[in-house]
Amino acid sequence: MHDQRTIDRFIELRVQGWSFNRIARELGVSKPTLIDWSHKHQFTIQNLHAIEREQWREQFLQPQAERIRWLGAQLQRAEAELAKRDTASLSTPQLQRFVFALRAQIAREAGTMIFSIASDKIPHEDYSEQIQSWTP
Repeated sequence: MHDQRTIDRFIELRVQGWSFNRIARELGVSKPTLIDWSHKHQFTIQNLHAIEREQWREQFLQPQAERIRWLGAQLQRAEAELAKRDTASLSTPQLQRFVFALRAQIAREAGTMIFSIASDKIPHEDYSEQIQSWTP
Protein backbone atom coordinates (compact mmCIF):
# COMPACT_ATOMS: atom_id res chain seq x y z
CA MET A 1 0.00 0.00 0.00
CA HIS A 2 1.29 3.45 -0.90
CA ASP A 3 0.81 6.55 1.18
CA GLN A 4 -1.10 9.65 0.05
CA ARG A 5 2.13 11.63 -0.40
CA THR A 6 3.29 9.13 -3.05
CA ILE A 7 -0.06 9.35 -4.85
CA ASP A 8 0.04 13.16 -4.69
CA ARG A 9 3.58 13.14 -6.10
CA PHE A 10 2.38 10.83 -8.90
CA ILE A 11 -0.41 13.28 -9.75
CA GLU A 12 2.08 16.18 -9.75
CA LEU A 13 4.47 14.34 -12.07
CA ARG A 14 1.67 13.32 -14.49
CA VAL A 15 0.51 16.94 -14.64
CA GLN A 16 4.10 17.85 -15.55
CA GLY A 17 3.93 15.35 -18.42
CA TRP A 18 6.17 12.62 -17.05
CA SER A 19 5.81 9.15 -18.60
CA PHE A 20 4.71 6.13 -16.58
CA ASN A 21 8.20 4.62 -17.00
CA ARG A 22 9.91 7.70 -15.62
CA ILE A 23 7.46 8.01 -12.71
CA ALA A 24 7.85 4.29 -11.91
CA ARG A 25 11.62 4.77 -11.61
CA GLU A 26 11.26 7.99 -9.60
CA LEU A 27 8.68 6.68 -7.11
CA GLY A 28 9.53 2.98 -7.10
CA VAL A 29 5.93 2.09 -7.96
CA SER A 30 4.90 -0.46 -10.60
CA LYS A 31 3.44 0.72 -13.89
CA PRO A 32 0.15 -1.18 -13.40
CA THR A 33 -0.33 0.67 -10.10
CA LEU A 34 0.44 3.99 -11.79
CA ILE A 35 -2.04 3.24 -14.57
CA ASP A 36 -4.68 2.39 -11.95
CA TRP A 37 -3.96 5.70 -10.16
CA SER A 38 -4.15 7.49 -13.49
CA HIS A 39 -7.68 6.18 -14.04
CA LYS A 40 -8.71 6.86 -10.46
CA HIS A 41 -7.39 10.44 -10.45
CA GLN A 42 -7.98 11.31 -14.12
CA PHE A 43 -10.18 14.33 -13.42
CA THR A 44 -7.78 15.80 -10.89
CA ILE A 45 -4.88 15.35 -13.34
CA GLN A 46 -6.89 16.84 -16.20
CA ASN A 47 -8.01 19.86 -14.17
CA LEU A 48 -4.55 20.55 -12.76
CA HIS A 49 -3.07 20.27 -16.24
CA ALA A 50 -5.64 22.78 -17.55
CA ILE A 51 -4.75 25.17 -14.71
CA GLU A 52 -1.03 24.77 -15.49
CA ARG A 53 -1.60 25.53 -19.18
CA GLU A 54 -3.60 28.60 -18.21
CA GLN A 55 -0.68 29.80 -16.07
CA TRP A 56 1.72 29.32 -19.00
CA ARG A 57 -0.54 31.38 -21.23
CA GLU A 58 -0.68 34.18 -18.68
CA GLN A 59 3.08 34.10 -18.21
CA PHE A 60 4.17 33.97 -21.85
CA LEU A 61 1.34 35.36 -23.91
CA GLN A 62 -0.74 38.49 -23.93
CA PRO A 63 -3.76 37.80 -21.72
CA GLN A 64 -6.38 35.92 -23.67
CA ALA A 65 -9.13 38.48 -23.00
CA GLU A 66 -6.95 41.25 -24.48
CA ARG A 67 -6.17 39.17 -27.57
CA ILE A 68 -9.86 38.38 -28.09
CA ARG A 69 -10.82 42.06 -27.63
CA TRP A 70 -8.17 43.10 -30.19
CA LEU A 71 -9.30 40.43 -32.64
CA GLY A 72 -12.91 41.49 -32.10
CA ALA A 73 -12.04 45.11 -32.87
CA GLN A 74 -10.22 44.02 -36.03
CA LEU A 75 -13.23 41.93 -37.03
CA GLN A 76 -15.63 44.84 -36.47
CA ARG A 77 -13.47 47.16 -38.61
CA ALA A 78 -13.19 44.56 -41.36
CA GLU A 79 -16.92 43.83 -41.32
CA ALA A 80 -17.72 47.57 -41.42
CA GLU A 81 -15.40 47.97 -44.41
CA LEU A 82 -16.90 44.90 -46.07
CA ALA A 83 -20.40 46.38 -45.67
CA LYS A 84 -19.26 49.42 -47.71
CA ARG A 85 -17.86 47.30 -50.52
CA ASP A 86 -19.53 46.27 -53.71
CA THR A 87 -19.52 42.48 -53.90
CA ALA A 88 -18.14 42.71 -57.43
CA SER A 89 -15.04 44.52 -56.13
CA LEU A 90 -11.79 42.62 -56.62
CA SER A 91 -10.64 43.09 -53.02
CA THR A 92 -13.92 41.89 -51.49
CA PRO A 93 -12.89 38.19 -51.52
CA GLN A 94 -9.65 39.14 -49.80
CA LEU A 95 -11.57 41.09 -47.17
CA GLN A 96 -14.01 38.19 -46.75
CA ARG A 97 -11.11 35.79 -46.19
CA PHE A 98 -9.70 38.20 -43.61
CA VAL A 99 -13.06 38.31 -41.79
CA PHE A 100 -13.31 34.50 -41.82
CA ALA A 101 -9.70 34.19 -40.61
CA LEU A 102 -10.38 36.63 -37.74
CA ARG A 103 -13.52 34.71 -36.75
CA ALA A 104 -11.60 31.43 -36.78
CA GLN A 105 -8.81 32.94 -34.70
CA ILE A 106 -11.31 34.34 -32.17
CA ALA A 107 -12.95 30.91 -31.95
CA ARG A 108 -9.56 29.30 -31.31
CA GLU A 109 -8.63 31.92 -28.73
CA ALA A 110 -11.95 31.68 -26.89
CA GLY A 111 -11.76 27.88 -26.99
CA THR A 112 -13.70 25.66 -24.69
CA MET A 113 -12.80 25.50 -21.02
CA ILE A 114 -13.45 21.99 -19.83
CA PHE A 115 -13.62 21.14 -16.16
CA SER A 116 -14.54 17.65 -15.10
CA ILE A 117 -16.00 15.93 -12.11
CA ALA A 118 -16.25 12.25 -11.31
CA SER A 119 -19.67 10.85 -12.15
CA ASP A 120 -20.22 9.65 -8.57
CA LYS A 121 -20.06 13.32 -7.43
CA ILE A 122 -22.98 14.37 -9.68
CA PRO A 123 -26.38 14.35 -7.94
CA HIS A 124 -28.44 11.44 -9.22
CA GLU A 125 -31.20 13.68 -10.60
CA ASP A 126 -28.64 15.69 -12.66
CA TYR A 127 -26.74 12.70 -14.03
CA SER A 128 -27.26 11.38 -17.54
CA GLU A 129 -25.28 8.52 -19.03
CA GLN A 130 -22.59 9.78 -21.40
CA ILE A 131 -19.58 8.36 -23.12
CA GLN A 132 -16.43 9.66 -21.46
CA SER A 133 -13.17 9.85 -23.37
CA TRP A 134 -9.98 9.62 -21.39
CA THR A 135 -6.36 9.82 -22.42
CA PRO A 136 -3.64 8.94 -19.89
